[in-house]
Amino acid sequence: MLCNNTKELANHKLVLLYVLDSFSVPLTNTQLTEFVMENDYMNYFMFQQFLSDLVKIGMIEHTQSENTFFYLITEKGKKTLAYFKERLGESLINKLDKDISKRRHLWLKETQISADYVKKHEKEYIVDLKVVENDITLIDLKLSVASNKQAKQICEKWKNDASNLYASIINLII
Repeated sequence: MLCNNTKELANHKLVLLYVLDSFSVPLTNTQLTEFVMENDYMNYFMFQQFLSDLVKIGMIEHTQSENTFFYLITEKGKKTLAYFKERLGESLINKLDKDISKRRHLWLKETQISADYVKKHEKEYIVDLKVVENDITLIDLKLSVASNKQAKQICEKWKNDASNLYASIINLII
């Protein structure tokens, strides 16, 4: 699968932006590579080149945690994707959405999400929220809250939406 023109090159980069935006959580190089290769969106060498190009121009960025690089889309990348998304075409977007949904389901099985709380004092509860993926702790957050009700609500929300909450926390910090 060779790229013969700049439109095709741009479309491959848009695919990567779309994938990172759709997953809404930082992805490892391995996760991205598996997704792209299993669904035959581009070959390995093109993928690595496009990934590097997108980092260089600031549309995606990478962070390192325990010797693993995580990639996420930047605001510049999101704006570019929003502007050029229609170039991907409805059929490709539908295929991407289907493949992303299927892959997200598999990755969720590999990801351990935990939310617990303990009573520390009369009006203090410690909430412990975690996301562990393939034995790598992505986040371990401890919160002090004033009531049992708050602790339960936080735990429930974390269990139901940890990936989006994690992505929001990362985006707020960055």
